[in-house]
Amino acid sequence: METQWLAFCVAALMLTLMPGPDTFLVIGNSLAGGARRGLAATAGITAGGLFHVALFAFGVTRLLMYSERAFWTVKMLGALYLAYLGVKALRSALRPRAQAAFAAVAAEPGSGLRRAFAQGALTNALNPKIAMFYLAFLPQFLAPGPHMARDSMLMIGLHYAIGASWLTILAVASARMAGTMRSARVARALDGAIGTMMLGFSARLAWASR
Repeated sequence: METQWLAFCVAALMLTLMPGPDTFLVIGNSLAGGARRGLAATAGITAGGLFHVALFAFGVTRLLMYSERAFWTVKMLGALYLAYLGVKALRSALRPRAQAAFAAVAAEPGSGLRRAFAQGALTNALNPKIAMFYLAFLPQFLAPGPHMARDSMLMIGLHYAIGASWLTILAVASARMAGTMRSARVARALDGAIGTMMLGFSARLAWASR
């Protein structure tokens, strides 16, 4: 059992380090509003993970697996939301700026933090591929027995704990780098890169199958 948990931790760490929508969401928010906003996005992402733990516990994940309509509906909502974030970033990249970016965002810390949290939570909660992934990924680390459901939820929680730790480091590091990226030209380039990646993740999710 100890070997299985160790193997899962190593696999979860490797998966966490692979860039995805969460990575770019945290980087974008940290550059725009500082470490606090990046941490708010991280908290939202973790909340979205707890949502998937609850789905797993109540068996809703299996509904997504066996119901084509439910899977398609949630998948398209997630793809549309990622596309919305991507288009928003690209519009920001195309907008002329006479001064350093991020100043207007930093002036509204309260609303910025709430928005970052909501973005993190929605990008996770509206991604049914996460639920499908756990159904396919976890069994290889689980021992048959009466505690499989409990261990499954613990492993999902552990995966998100590892992810939250990594994203926290990323948020703080990105915020510290923001000082060197205050020119409007650099900020627009970053917005363009993040927007393009978000649209790419949106397309990949929209075309994904169970």
